[in-house]
Amino acid sequence: MSKTVLLATEKPFSAAARDEVVAIIKGAGYTARVLESYKGKGPLLEAIADADAAIVRSDIIDAEVLGAAKKLALVVRAGAGYDNIDTATAKSKNIAVMNTPGQNANAVAELAFGMLVYLARGKFDGKTGSELRGKTLGLHAFGAVGRAVATVAKGFGMQVFAYDPFVKPEQFQAAGVEPVGSAEELYKRSQYVSLHVPATAETKNSIGKKLLSLLPKGGTVVNTARKEIINEAELLEVLAERQDIRYISDIAPSDATAAALKEKFDKRTFITAVKQGAQTEEANVNAGLAAARQIVGFFERGEKQFIVNP
Repeated sequence: MSKTVLLATEKPFSAAARDEVVAIIKGAGYTARVLESYKGKGPLLEAIADADAAIVRSDIIDAEVLGAAKKLALVVRAGAGYDNIDTATAKSKNIAVMNTPGQNANAVAELAFGMLVYLARGKFDGKTGSELRGKTLGLHAFGAVGRAVATVAKGFGMQVFAYDPFVKPEQFQAAGVEPVGSAEELYKRSQYVSLHVPATAETKNSIGKKLLSLLPKGGTVVNTARKEIINEAELLEVLAERQDIRYISDIAPSDATAAALKEKFDKRTFITAVKQGAQTEEANVNAGLAAARQIVGFFERGEKQFIVNP
């Protein structure tokens, strides 16, 4: 029996990426259904009811959505982070969840450095700024995006450190990165820290005063990971106490924190208007095509490599 694959993207892929994804799905003999720019949960609940698989981006796939799916066997997050999907409920319903790690990595890395340059040059206000060359960069987690950031940093002539207890020493060495033994050491030694930590029970609110206070004079943190890993109250406290520290994020904080950053620390902070780390034509295509191919591999050949809720 032919499979039905739902492409559900409240924030759509580019038209070219969408069309290529649909072509892969149809090429496998499956039916492709596209739900874009929808408002509210209703259209998603209706569309997923008879889907065998779904490709999503930041769309919320919670227990209610999973409960509405009568035939669903697989959800693929076109991207690395998958905390928008209730993986435990999915597992209880025998629904596999996959991500597409690494497909957006270069796009995120380039954005991180674009924002670093922007703030290092005083938001291009015409006054004297600083260069990145010769500075130290600490990578808090060393997955696909962290490795991409390391590559760009090397091009800028930066010295790169990394902390990730799940990565083997030889992996750091192969990338020309110096591993450090603790998060505390990373923040002490790094003039710039780039966050790539996933949002888990252990990491939520973990980036706060304890670590941020360790930054050298003029220390800057760039967050292209997740909102939840930042202890926002302590971030504001440190920014108030340390007039030299700067904060950059591609993830909007709470409204109250955003207002405080704008009012009190505008010269030393920058938040993108909308999350756009993966918003490039190339990343759209890479992640979307990977998701479509993983679905075909799952159904046709039983491939399970990228399942995150085994």
